[in-house]
Amino acid sequence: MIITKQKSEEKIKEMTEPFKKLFIVGCGTCSTSCQTGGEKEVAEMVEKLGNRVIGSAMVEEPCDLRINRRDLKPHRETLKEADAILVMSCGSGVQTVGEYTGKIVLPALDTLFIGETERIGKFYDRCKACAECILDETGGICPITRCPKSLLNGPCGGQVEGKCEVGEYKNDCIWVLIYEKLKEQDRLDLFTTFRPPRDNSKKVLTTELIF
Repeated sequence: MIITKQKSEEKIKEMTEPFKKLFIVGCGTCSTSCQTGGEKEVAEMVEKLGNRVIGSAMVEEPCDLRINRRDLKPHRETLKEADAILVMSCGSGVQTVGEYTGKIVLPALDTLFIGETERIGKFYDRCKACAECILDETGGICPITRCPKSLLNGPCGGQVEGKCEVGEYKNDCIWVLIYEKLKEQDRLDLFTTFRPPRDNSKKVLTTELIF
């Protein structure tokens, strides 16, 4: 799930101030789960911005052009009148709504990471969408995301008794966890696999292919 948090009231006020007619779009998936852009949050935003809001809509997945076409179709006339659209979704949703409507789009949320949900309000950063996944080699634990230094070939010298120097030794060293997981799976041979520096051009190529 893509984890988001709502921008401050001051920032939203600053962004929306130049526009007299606003339309608000909420997200029915990730932002609803995060409680940052679901029906309740959209209703609260409508109330905060008052009579400048001329309409609102919930889009099941604002990051999907096809779903935007479906869910925003009933609002076409109102959208035409809007000076800008305040989108309560991740950055991908904001851009997709802008592409579909051709309108000025404003992000009501800040996108934090692709995460694991333990419960509402408690999320963990688990994926950087790096385009070169090695979870098969690391026991299903991502060192790029979960190691503060994104190390690829084992722990650094700052590891002490299984704890990471970043954060004053309060957090587990991810490479120690990877070692323990691979040992549990009887796959410790993978621990000594050499991984060369990452080729960041792969992420660029993936982006180009998608679009």
